[in-house]
Amino acid sequence: MEETFANFSKFGDTKSTGKELDNKKFSKLCKDTGIMGKLVTSTDVDICFSKHKPKGGRTITLKEFEAILDDLCVKRFPKKETLDEKKEAIRTLIAGKGPKTAGTTKVSKKGGTERLTDTSKYTGSHKERFGADGKGKGLEGREDVIEDDGYVVGYTNKDTYDETH
Repeated sequence: MEETFANFSKFGDTKSTGKELDNKKFSKLCKDTGIMGKLVTSTDVDICFSKHKPKGGRTITLKEFEAILDDLCVKRFPKKETLDEKKEAIRTLIAGKGPKTAGTTKVSKKGGTERLTDTSKYTGSHKERFGADGKGKGLEGREDVIEDDGYVVGYTNKDTYDETH
């Protein structure tokens, strides 16, 4: 449970220590782990969060997170008989999970985008920016690297003098 709490608190925030969770990330946790659904709505989640967060605070700690789960398990698992079974069920539901990134923006391959991103159709100096596999060479493909070795550019018999004499 601590692992799931830390995964969601660090999601999208490089400065996070993994010890606090705000309402937005808590709602994402409930959606991604399956707590939120037909029985538990986003309103229920927001109310529980507001009820357990410290006065004037915007985030919850792991202790408050556990208290919220105890409240939500009653609503999420109404058919379980005892409170301990409900608590165990909600903890196994979220155990070891992390944030999902499904539905994020993907690269478009429609219309002109496919044509413009096909490196096999590039010619001239633009063609030099890509390797044989079609991936960019980075800085090497954008800059002319000057070799200061004493040979003229394009000289084919470079470094063969010692072999012939």
